[in-house]
Amino acid sequence: MDRRIYLSMGGAKATMQRQELLSNNLANVSTNGFRAEMQAFRAVPVRGDGATTRAYALETTVGYNPEAGVVSATSRNLDVAMRGNAWLAVQARDGTEAYTRAGSLDIANDGTLVNRSGLSVLGDGGPITAPANSELQIASDGSITARAPNGSLTPVGRLKLVTPEAPLQRGDDGLFRAPGGDPLPADATARLQDGALEGSNVSAVETMVAMISAARQFEMQMRSMQTAEKDEQQAQQLLSMN
Repeated sequence: MDRRIYLSMGGAKATMQRQELLSNNLANVSTNGFRAEMQAFRAVPVRGDGATTRAYALETTVGYNPEAGVVSATSRNLDVAMRGNAWLAVQARDGTEAYTRAGSLDIANDGTLVNRSGLSVLGDGGPITAPANSELQIASDGSITARAPNGSLTPVGRLKLVTPEAPLQRGDDGLFRAPGGDPLPADATARLQDGALEGSNVSAVETMVAMISAARQFEMQMRSMQTAEKDEQQAQQLLSMN
């Protein structure tokens, strides 16, 4: 009896975790450059006195869906969409170098080039500063040129684009970092598309279907626990009659 309840409880808990992940993916269906989270579970035997007859269902993080989102033209000179497996380097709030596919950039009041979260966008030599009263233009290789009001052009720097060989790791801040935490080298061959943004790679329809399926699985697990409780009550009644 306890084994049946244990299995149902473990299944319900895993299904709830899956619902949380799917909800987060669905909430970011319109977030530029978002990568859908993926989830898996593994069985871990419970060690203790006696024979090992139980196993925990533990969540195993398998990372994110690496497929690119749909690229849409915006015609905005500070919107960039990374091509291939290229990622844009930014400076996270903890001071570390992190990477993102969200390429909607702005110029802060102090002239620093930032993303929509206010994080400094990194160039080959660190944060990039735009000259006052200038208009920035970004080339496909990440090179940035400032156009002054008189029409003169001045090189400003080059966006740091990296191409990781191993899958990146998503942090709690939503940014991605190299597995070891060390900054990745700039990739001179990486390219971007200016005047465009990459959307989220979350499929709203598939995620909704998965959420409905998870809800039904959770309901089945709860029914199984209720059935186990009724069976236990009936067994106690039979024993009490004897």
